[in-house]
Amino acid sequence: MLGIQARRRRAHLLVHMVLIGLLVVFMGPFFWLVTTSFKPNDTMFRMPPTWLPYPGTAAQYSDAAARSPEVKDLYFPVTLEHYHDALVTFPAVRYTGNTLLIVVFVTIGTLISCSTAAYAFSRLRWPDRNLVFGLLLATMMLPGAVTMIPVFIMFSKLHWVDTFLPLIVPAFFGNAFYIFLLRQFFLTIPEELLEAARLDGASEWRVFWTIILPLSKPALLTVMIFTILREWNDFMGPLIYLTSESNRTLALGLAHLRGVQGTEWGLLMAASLLMILPALALFFVAQRFFIEGIALTGTKA
Repeated sequence: MLGIQARRRRAHLLVHMVLIGLLVVFMGPFFWLVTTSFKPNDTMFRMPPTWLPYPGTAAQYSDAAARSPEVKDLYFPVTLEHYHDALVTFPAVRYTGNTLLIVVFVTIGTLISCSTAAYAFSRLRWPDRNLVFGLLLATMMLPGAVTMIPVFIMFSKLHWVDTFLPLIVPAFFGNAFYIFLLRQFFLTIPEELLEAARLDGASEWRVFWTIILPLSKPALLTVMIFTILREWNDFMGPLIYLTSESNRTLALGLAHLRGVQGTEWGLLMAASLLMILPALALFFVAQRFFIEGIALTGTKA
């Protein structure tokens, strides 16, 4: 018995060591991003790299480095100049506003269109419903590069290029993956609840609004999280349709920080960190709902 417990402890220790090693590997680039955003330009590419901020001012760091050369090998002086440039020189506020505008309207359009379509595919009876649903799923196998040029030509004929409309309007026509996800969740809701509401005289819209949606909050929140993260980090869409500097999003603005002659790495790192933080905060706040949306059935209110 003691031998079995000892083997289990060793196995758990080995698993934890592997997980810690993977954590270090995956968190390494993020830690490099954070530390580089606080480094002066002359210390960014120092080899071997320094990872620890010096606990003092730049003047104190210079004095300490003059007295002890080992300080330069262990610490780097902290500067907030790059964040000042990211908020003043780099139009982060305008780019953030453009990104939020797109994210809000795309999220609203996705929730409305996908939830109503999923209800029609899961609870309404109409001819060739399964055939149409199969065709909808087949569109997921169509690469985006195939439709990119025809869709761009269509939006250019509508004179929507260099506006937010090509990025927002398609969200109100549904997304095959989200419709599939919500349909599968709606199917787990007991049919008896819906039949009881219909016997009481409730219309299909009322059944959808008062029964389906309240019981599907985890799935709806999952779709919302996916949509927000996708649109917040979207680069290809704005690159294709937005041409003027005033309409750029954060992802597109960050790409323009990399110049042909040179790149301001400190400004790029600071702006990148400011862009990542909202997405990280959203994930950590909403991860419980995300897990519920995947694991729970529709019987949980």
